[in-house]
Amino acid sequence: MGFGGISIWQLVIVLGIVVLLFGTKKLRNLGGDLGSAVKGFKKAMNDDEQKDATEVEENKKLTADDAAFTKQDDTTEAAKDKAKVDSDK
Repeated sequence: MGFGGISIWQLVIVLGIVVLLFGTKKLRNLGGDLGSAVKGFKKAMNDDEQKDATEVEENKKLTADDAAFTKQDDTTEAAKDKAKVDSDK
């Protein structure tokens, strides 16, 4: 018993028929094309992961910059309020 009820001999016969129909050169080219497609897919996935990581880092930096800017605005507002209170006296 082989793969899912298919014996080794049945697989060999199917492989022989495929080689007779397509020829070894065409099968070799098909294998190379399939390998290139898989390689390209993996590269695209890695590029996407790197892009996501870069975006996360940029968002962290922007959030830190926003926090610093907000703190600066709060300080400026406090100074304006203090000046207004001083001028009212």
